[in-house]
Amino acid sequence: MSYASVTQLNGLLGQLEATSEKTQGDLVGLRIEHWKADGPYKRQALGNVDSIQRNLQGALPAIIADLRSSPEDLPATFKLYRNLDALYDVLGSVTEGAGAFGSKDDLQALSNDLSAFEGTRKQLADRIDTLSRAKEAEIVRLRADLKTAQAMAPAEPPKKIMDDDNEPAKKPPAATKKKTPAKKPAVKPPAGQGTQPNQQQPPPKQPDQQKPQ
Repeated sequence: MSYASVTQLNGLLGQLEATSEKTQGDLVGLRIEHWKADGPYKRQALGNVDSIQRNLQGALPAIIADLRSSPEDLPATFKLYRNLDALYDVLGSVTEGAGAFGSKDDLQALSNDLSAFEGTRKQLADRIDTLSRAKEAEIVRLRADLKTAQAMAPAEPPKKIMDDDNEPAKKPPAATKKKTPAKKPAVKPPAGQGTQPNQQQPPPKQPDQQKPQ
């Protein structure tokens, strides 16, 4: 962060705070109820004035405080720019109403306030452009430094491959024994039968015949 950058921002924010204070006083001095306009237009103008006052007293000081704490923060800078852009549009509508229905003094005061906001907004836009270019250049430089560091880094040593010769051999899985089917018990023949079925019985023995004398 350069000293010139911080000095430029402090001058810009100081100018913006002075413009905000003066604008609040000029809006309080308006007599919109005396404008030669219809009721709806007056109510819209009063609503715009109320919106501007709330922004100048609440939102704008908070954004300025955030930017002071981080002078080169690009999102915070852009947030302030968008807020000034919205303020410029609403204040421009009130200034046109003062020119059409108010006094010349009111018109002159609000026109000066509007020009001051416009000047600050342009300065802020230029600062956003400068910060964006600086951030882009920094990113390019960091990428180049990273590539240089990667090229100069030592090569990674090869990973050591572990020798598995000393590891105990894995035992093969035990063979599963086949179960032999159980033998069926032999069927015993019924009582009184000494032979198995289908076995032929010997013929009965004939009695001896007496020989004739």
